[in-house]
Amino acid sequence: MTELSPIAAIAGGLLIGLAAALFLLLTGRIAGISGLTAIATRIGSGGTPWAQAASFIVGLPIGAWLIASFVRTPDIAVTSSIPLLIAAGLLVGFGTRLSNGCTSGHGVCGVARLSQRSLVATAIFMACGALTVFVMRHVLGG
Repeated sequence: MTELSPIAAIAGGLLIGLAAALFLLLTGRIAGISGLTAIATRIGSGGTPWAQAASFIVGLPIGAWLIASFVRTPDIAVTSSIPLLIAAGLLVGFGTRLSNGCTSGHGVCGVARLSQRSLVATAIFMACGALTVFVMRHVLGG
């Protein structure tokens, strides 16, 4: 599984879109992971929305495990240091709070709804990602 086939890419995109659409239709909420995590960690501060959010969050690794059980997965080796990974995670968390959403909320759900805020946020995500790759590969030689 070293190359992504068009069929696998289309199937993956359809599954992500279907999950986001079903979540919106069934709960009336956007399937943005950072927002759902914020709701799920405020247990008791609201009615049933925290249970919906927590269920969605719990379902993510279960779904990944189910797919991995039936499909051969690639060998993955993490070569970065743990402190660097923690710093990256904290920066991503700060960015999601700053932009009022994450790539799943803005990039998948917001762009599909043609939200101007999400279109701008997604353009910034993509530009920053491209800039980071350029700097890491061509400036720092990583």
